[in-house]
Amino acid sequence: MSESTATVAIFNASDDTVEMLKIILAERGYRVVSGEVDHVKSGALDFIAFMAAQRPDAIVWDIAPPYDRNWRFFKLLRSTDVVKQCHVVLTTTHKQHLDSLAGEETGAIEIVGKPYDLKVIADSVARGLDGLSRPERHHFRARE
Repeated sequence: MSESTATVAIFNASDDTVEMLKIILAERGYRVVSGEVDHVKSGALDFIAFMAAQRPDAIVWDIAPPYDRNWRFFKLLRSTDVVKQCHVVLTTTHKQHLDSLAGEETGAIEIVGKPYDLKVIADSVARGLDGLSRPERHHFRARE
């Protein structure tokens, strides 16, 4: 990583997952910010303003059921300029279903299925950030 600290934004519905992942990523030297997916979807959190203010280098975003609707919502967010410049790690409870919906078009570093070890997510973020500069795009790599 460069001399400046990379910022990682975590968006998930589980407060416990967010808090544990924050600890792991902070221990690795990242600055971590977070928001709830439901707050983004409801408009309670202005996602574009949040992203513009925080300027994360990477996003960890959870795709929950209903997968098709939540995948389409994330795809819409992914098309915004503030997200295009971020490395993305997706998490989901049903990886095979998301793989079938998303295919190669995720633009994600990785899709990590649950149950997962939070270290796997942190490792995926690190792979996306280590030695890479923004706004380089990544191609989807499925994780078995």
